[in-house]
Amino acid sequence: MHGIVFRWLALTASIIAAAYLLDGIHINGFFSAFFAAAMLGILNAILRPLALVITLPINVLTLGLFTFVINALMLKMASGVIPGFNVHGFWTAIFGSLIISIISWLLNSFISDQGSVKYMNIRDEREFRKIGKKHGNDDTIDLEHKGDDRWE
Repeated sequence: MHGIVFRWLALTASIIAAAYLLDGIHINGFFSAFFAAAMLGILNAILRPLALVITLPINVLTLGLFTFVINALMLKMASGVIPGFNVHGFWTAIFGSLIISIISWLLNSFISDQGSVKYMNIRDEREFRKIGKKHGNDDTIDLEHKGDDRWE
């Protein structure tokens, strides 16, 4: 359950960042971005797979670049439903969906499947040793310098 909330907040932060970076995306506040992230998540879970299957031939012909158009359409659809979240123009939607995807991917890369935030403890920058001990249920591994060239 925590993973969904963290991912929702990561998508909210990426929408706020896209609104800050692009002039054509406007949000009226945090809750507009919060509900826009929820709507975008619902649209991406339900309509995006169907749109990808329907447009598969053109997606193959364009070597996957048509996926940017599908992502932009999902963003425009979310802006049509959520008051206080506006996306003006097709190219703004294309660049906005690209920015949102990149920032959301970066933020979600720090969230494990259980919903905890991942970290690495690095003690020496020159040479690292993989100890292999894990902390709890997450995928965190300590790295430390042992002084020789073997990995344990």
